[in-house]
Amino acid sequence: MRLATSAPLCVIMLLSACATPRMHSIDELNSAGLACGLSYGELIQDEEAKKLLILFREAPSPEQRSCVYGWARQRHLKLVVIEDIQFPEQGQ
Repeated sequence: MRLATSAPLCVIMLLSACATPRMHSIDELNSAGLACGLSYGELIQDEEAKKLLILFREAPSPEQRSCVYGWARQRHLKLVVIEDIQFPEQGQ
């Protein structure tokens, strides 16, 4: 009898593990970023790669990385850190 009642729960758990990640709003990303000591716009999520959470900051501290990693992990996202930012010089 226990097997019959736990089978639907197992199926739900298996299906939820395969669920497509959702796009988080800019407000959610900014809120998470501010909570981790980042500025507005330093956490982004791309429509084409919803599973990726992108941390776009020059030399983020270990604490910031850890905080964002924890937020991403709770939401089943993979953290990508872009820290070596080189902008082309303007006015040439």
